Amino acid sequence: MEGVKKTVLSEAGPMTERIAVAMSGGVDSSTVAALLKEQGYDIIGFSMQLWNQRRINVDADGNPLPSRCCSLDDLYDARAVAEALGIPFYVLNFEDDFEARVVRPFVVSYLNGNTPSPCVACNSRMKFDTLVALARDVGAAKVATGHYARVQFNTTTGRWELRKGRDARKDQSYFLFELTQEQLASALFPLGELSKAETRAIARRHGLPTAEKAESQEICFIPDGNYARFIERYLAEAGGTVAGEPQSPVAPRLVQLGLRRNLPQPGEIVTTDGRVLGRHNGIHRYTIGQRRGLGITAGDGRPLYVVGLDAARGQVIVGPEEALPGKALTATRVNWIALPELTAPRRCAARIRYRHEEAPATLHPLPDGNVQVVFDTPQKAITPGQAVVFYEGELVLGGGWITAQD
Repeated sequence: MEGVKKTVLSEAGPMTERIAVAMSGGVDSSTVAALLKEQGYDIIGFSMQLWNQRRINVDADGNPLPSRCCSLDDLYDARAVAEALGIPFYVLNFEDDFEARVVRPFVVSYLNGNTPSPCVACNSRMKFDTLVALARDVGAAKVATGHYARVQFNTTTGRWELRKGRDARKDQSYFLFELTQEQLASALFPLGELSKAETRAIARRHGLPTAEKAESQEICFIPDGNYARFIERYLAEAGGTVAGEPQSPVAPRLVQLGLRRNLPQPGEIVTTDGRVLGRHNGIHRYTIGQRRGLGITAGDGRPLYVVGLDAARGQVIVGPEEALPGKALTATRVNWIALPELTAPRRCAARIRYRHEEAPATLHPLPDGNVQVVFDTPQKAITPGQAVVFYEGELVLGGGWITAQD
């Protein structure tokens, strides 16, 4: 790769550089701290308190549901690792910012018939946006995280590049597509060249208390994965009912949160040709491609899938499996990484969900800065609200947010 310079570590020498490590309490970020400390860098560990797990996600007895991400136990684990490594460690409370910039948009997106990707927003709007500024305040040149991705500087284009992690099964570049050039210039991903097995081996070698800790697969503020229940409890906490008007006297809180007009309402389940098959209790309970839990049949024995959500009409639109694939989509709020902008059609491989296989496509610039993505073959369950990320081999060209299936 001519013109590409790896930027894992400084060429000036380790003792000249201070690095801020974002420590989540998991094995990945713990290993990052151990690796950099071993290499002689001046390390400061930071954890972000983002969500009160006792606030909404509790059982019938008021006990928080088990969580393997961003819980108090994770903060304790991060502190234990920092003590074992002998590095300074600080916990920062960003609960209000996290709610405003991640949780609330997540709720609104579902109520508007979309399926959001809050982990992308958390990485770009919370972790890097906040930690890069914080790192500067403490004299740190870089912010290191446990992401399986790689960042490099291309001397030919003069741009910082984001590349996939070497371990294809753990690659997390999809979640980082919104990072700006400034953020990438300050980012370190020391695990980008490693596999998960190698990471755990390093953690065991250092005797880290998180070496055998299980991975987190769920959204941190919804540990049981029940999105609909979380949304309904969140609205109820703010003073709204699940399927009606706000209650007084706490209803003004809904207006303050911008949720007054978005309360879940019951509506119709209709076919693509407009036939009413049943009723639902809120479109936030459904997502494109869903088959289970519809409680209806087509009448001919064929299974039905959610193929669309019409928030304006309050309708869940269903159809046969063959109605799911789409040939094109429109992406908005596009962030380009490997290039400053898209000025002409360009070939790429596009990924419409984190676990979705990349598909050959052509990117077409639109006059408003949006991008039309036209796939070579139809893709199943293109979902508004999800991120679409554009790749050229291992290189991330950029990405955006799906607004419509064309």
